[in-house]
Amino acid sequence: MSPGDEHDYGEPSGTRVRLPDADPYGGARRPARSSSRNLVMVVGVVVLLIAAIAFANRGGDDSSSTAATGEGNGDKPRTSSTAASGTKPVDAKSAGIPSGYARDEQGAQSAAANFAVVLGSAEMFDTARRRQIVDTVYAPDVAAARRSALDAAYSSETFLSNIGLDKDGTAPNGQAFVSRIVPVGTKTTAYSVNAATVEVWYTSLFGLSGEASTNPVSESWYTTTYHLKWINNDWKVADFQQKDGPVPVGRDQKASTADDMTKAVEEYGGFTYAR
Repeated sequence: MSPGDEHDYGEPSGTRVRLPDADPYGGARRPARSSSRNLVMVVGVVVLLIAAIAFANRGGDDSSSTAATGEGNGDKPRTSSTAASGTKPVDAKSAGIPSGYARDEQGAQSAAANFAVVLGSAEMFDTARRRQIVDTVYAPDVAAARRSALDAAYSSETFLSNIGLDKDGTAPNGQAFVSRIVPVGTKTTAYSVNAATVEVWYTSLFGLSGEASTNPVSESWYTTTYHLKWINNDWKVADFQQKDGPVPVGRDQKASTADDMTKAVEEYGGFTYAR
């Protein structure tokens, strides 16, 4: 994927920029809300918890099974149709990337989720590793073109400068580069034994953590549609499209310090994703 496929690095005209505090991560707390509003929030949370407990403890009711699977409801998918199944997604890796997916909808969804993670990772900024990823993830007939386009994009000094990296793609001294994607859910919109179209909704963390960072790690939300083909006994990316959102409302949480953010990225590893 090109750098712009996973993040918006430019600064659109008219965009308001909030300058960082002394600690670019700390102190970014919004104005305190009134006590009455806090009370309403607490009551709302309690009501939601009660509803969730009641739902979890419902007895088996066959009348609800049709709605859960989406049957009798047109073609509108239900979350249960793409919920975690407990089936292990893969049992092998190729170039360090999960591979060997099942030739079914669940396999296609698992492949798309894992492809999104590696294509949006910081590893894409290393030339040799990026080429490995592209050759592993993309269909052979499109991999060469993607390698060429990505090499040109990732070697652009203007692009690297805009996101705060040195011209060789590394972070400045005392800072850590963060580029990580966390899938929230997947959805199959078309499927056959030889091709599948899968949407992956995810949140993206991107930026530089460090006391002197002018591009602190921030959160974004996207949905990428992957067009997959079954090639050489595995799913491969043939094409994709990306769009913003859905984006949830932010909470009143204080941003972490640069040190805490760096430690979290270094100490918390990623996952192999399954439907």
